[in-house]
Amino acid sequence: MLAKRIIPCLDIKDNKIVKGVNFINFRDAGDAVELGIQYCKEGADELVYLDITASYEKRKTFTDLVTQIAANINIPFTVGGGIYELKDVDRLLNAGADKISINSAALRSPYLIEEIAKNFGNQVCVVAIDAKLETNKKWLCYLNGGRIPTNQPLFKWAIEAENRGAGEILFTSITHDGAQNGYANEALSILAKSLHIPIIASGGAGTPEHFKDVFVSGQSDAALAASVFHFRKINIKNLKKFLWKEGISIRNK
Repeated sequence: MLAKRIIPCLDIKDNKIVKGVNFINFRDAGDAVELGIQYCKEGADELVYLDITASYEKRKTFTDLVTQIAANINIPFTVGGGIYELKDVDRLLNAGADKISINSAALRSPYLIEEIAKNFGNQVCVVAIDAKLETNKKWLCYLNGGRIPTNQPLFKWAIEAENRGAGEILFTSITHDGAQNGYANEALSILAKSLHIPIIASGGAGTPEHFKDVFVSGQSDAALAASVFHFRKINIKNLKKFLWKEGISIRNK
């Protein structure tokens, strides 16, 4: 079994780290660089920085901030938000990012996945999917940080993204986001059975047991979380010790 990854997610809004519930009601969570340094020391495997209003506000992700992050941390990190074309990817990779994440741009222009994979390699391209469990019990994808619903089914889109060259899928359940009641394990397990690339689970972490469940029941390759790390509810070192004792193969325990 490949070792599972623990990934803090740092959502950027107005150049600050924020965290909300169900993609709304944001509150300040600290400095992007300082938090990154802290998580490196605690044993995070990777970091994800998402400029959560870049697509909505039709602007580019902050290149200068990416440069600062790269100069201060020693683990891989992914950057997303406001990426529309290959020039954006090139700019962010040159600034020091290891991977880029595309979400709304991929849904609107699926060929962008192929272009990124062809020019920079599949390993660089993380396709993020924000989806909500609708009242009809179907998962549908959303654009612009969960603001705009689409008719695109979650599972169909994830398979297409893989076929077009995505190296990883980052699935965030809008339904579970910030609620701290556990991940969307049923949907995640369907994704795991449908795909051949790693799946990063996002949305719902509240306790160490939720991380265990997402790896066992959800069959995810990595677990991403924000609030529980930012507001010191869970320490990453202690979380990894717990997971190891529970029989989960984990990095840097």
